[in-house]
Amino acid sequence: MTSSTEAVTREWEGLTIPTPGTYALDAAHKRVGFVARHMMVSKVRGEFTEAAATITVAEDPMQSSVTATIQAASVHTGAADRDGHLRSGDFLDVEKFQTLEFRSTGVKSRHRNEFVLLGELTIRDVTRPVELHVEFEGVGRSPFGQDIFGFSAKTEIDREEFGLTWNVAIESGGVLVGKKVKIEIEGEAIRQA
Repeated sequence: MTSSTEAVTREWEGLTIPTPGTYALDAAHKRVGFVARHMMVSKVRGEFTEAAATITVAEDPMQSSVTATIQAASVHTGAADRDGHLRSGDFLDVEKFQTLEFRSTGVKSRHRNEFVLLGELTIRDVTRPVELHVEFEGVGRSPFGQDIFGFSAKTEIDREEFGLTWNVAIESGGVLVGKKVKIEIEGEAIRQA
């Protein structure tokens, strides 16, 4: 954390951003969510309640990086039977693969406060490239003296590319669970150093 006399923010190409440093995802102010189609007619929303991330804001913001670890067993959709099925070998297989991992590999582009963060997502020991569309929400100092910034991010993956292939054909046509999964992340990050 910076002292009360040090700058919290800086101007960069018309955007107020954090000063360089290492930030950690605030567990109390985050949501790592997902949306999948159910029976081709509706959407099921869920989230992973346990996740940690380290964000390194570089001197050149386009060189910033992120690493994140999500506890697979923390999946929660509001339905105990469905959550149990998602934790099973049909899906996340949490006994064998306890975490989902993300590691950024670069920042591709920027438009105002929106960035495209390139990275690698690992689920069940299968790693695939992903593009996270990140919106920088703002930066400041909390009433508790913590330097913070907020962000949201989203992407879409094909779950079958990660070995999550379980499905059931439905009589009316289509399948029980859609292949595409939207990932939606909201968070605040707190300066560590």
